[in-house]
Amino acid sequence: MFFELDAEQQAIQSTVARFAREQIAPHASAWDEESRFPREIFAPLAELGLAGMNVPEAYGGTELSKLTTAIVYETVAGSDLSTVVWLAVHNMVAGIIARFGDVEQQSRYLPRLVAGEMLGAFSLSEAGAGSDAAALRATARRDGEHYVLNGTKLWVTSGNVADVFVVMARTSEVKGGGGISAFIVEAKTPGFSVGKVERKMGLHASPTAELIFTDCRIPVANRIGAEGQGLRIALSALDGGRVNVGAGAVGTAQAAMEIARDYARERRQFGQSVADFQGIQFMLADMAMNIDAARLLVYRAAALLDAKGVATREAAEAKCFATDMAMRVTTDAVQVLGGAGYVRDWPLERMMRDVKVTQIFEGTNQIQRVVIARALLKS
Repeated sequence: MFFELDAEQQAIQSTVARFAREQIAPHASAWDEESRFPREIFAPLAELGLAGMNVPEAYGGTELSKLTTAIVYETVAGSDLSTVVWLAVHNMVAGIIARFGDVEQQSRYLPRLVAGEMLGAFSLSEAGAGSDAAALRATARRDGEHYVLNGTKLWVTSGNVADVFVVMARTSEVKGGGGISAFIVEAKTPGFSVGKVERKMGLHASPTAELIFTDCRIPVANRIGAEGQGLRIALSALDGGRVNVGAGAVGTAQAAMEIARDYARERRQFGQSVADFQGIQFMLADMAMNIDAARLLVYRAAALLDAKGVATREAAEAKCFATDMAMRVTTDAVQVLGGAGYVRDWPLERMMRDVKVTQIFEGTNQIQRVVIARALLKS
């Protein structure tokens, strides 16, 4: 496959790059330092059509292809990976409602999500349910025309700032994922509260929080799909989510490599440019090769999702390779700058801190290797 962007993709990439360069990049370091969620850029992102990339045009969305969506996240990540993370989760929530919600749910929530009036968040993980998502213990007990939701959720992106959540909870004691259902929960619902906001190594501008549900009454009308379909709904977004994480990693690595390259050209030691030293040249060459390889894996997985609707092995390969690559590239980029790379005057140390978690969320890279190995052994 040879991926050459068409005219529409080039236009979108150019528009997003300009927005990220002008509206995100100048503030990313301050957002990181202050651990501040930049709600003020949500509406402008929505105006660009980036808050409804998985939503049909009938509800105001742009319904971009998976490949074009990956290009968007790659482009934004060059300025700030935190923005990619919370924006991707928001789009995942809108996409779940668009795909699995009924007409009433779609009409009630999608226009507001797409317009940037409501920020979406996704809640699956718990203390004992991470990679093993089917082990979740939060419960939703049917009580007439409501469910009574109880339990604690962890690692919720935008948990303390979102307006509406897609929450997975157990509605029966059927073992495994068969007893799990999906619900739309608004933050203003009585019985909903935010617990601990995590203090993290990176992604400081994308908050991660604990959610607590105490006799939280959710209308039956807010259940997405039938009882017992929740885990299937949650897992349906995995391939696309992994591609998007890989795209964000590629964009971060590309920006880090360019900073290291430009610095090496300008920095002089021993009477010559640092870029003249073969050791530095080889580091830059390895960065470029690995970024190109990762980008092709991401684009291939996205294109297969567009063509076939499923790309489990390919998405796992893209996510695993791209995020491992980005960790190496950002580390090496810091090394090229030496002491300058270690201080916060330069964005590289933030990029290095931010990208580490991409090896962990959306399925750890160890889980990705399990997925890939299973696919190989079944073939």
